[in-house]
Amino acid sequence: MNNETCRIDKWLWNSRFFKTRPLASDAVNGGRVHLNGQRVKAGRAVKIDDVLTIQKDGFVYEVTIKGINKTRRPAKEARLTYEESESSREKREQEQQMKKLASATRPVLNRKPDKREREQLRNFKHKL
Repeated sequence: MNNETCRIDKWLWNSRFFKTRPLASDAVNGGRVHLNGQRVKAGRAVKIDDVLTIQKDGFVYEVTIKGINKTRRPAKEARLTYEESESSREKREQEQQMKKLASATRPVLNRKPDKREREQLRNFKHKL
């Protein structure tokens, strides 16, 4: 880990928040990543102790940068480059529990709808 600076999209990719650097860049440019409360571009440099707010997969991560890797490292090492705030972690875990409970109440179909059921679904949707 170096104590220098790094592009924000590269840091997000190296820290394994996104699978590819273009996905990280799109997230930053799309306004789903904020640096110290400000919307930034993908080329913006980050440094240690900067605070990032990352919206990903319906969850919000609030992390403080603790290190900068110049290359993409294994997940265990990548976790050492940031520290998630306790309130962010608790809120995210609560949201995960709510989604899990909501999905448990949904009916599970064992098969695809047949022709008659598809027609009923189409008619129902067009009434809305």
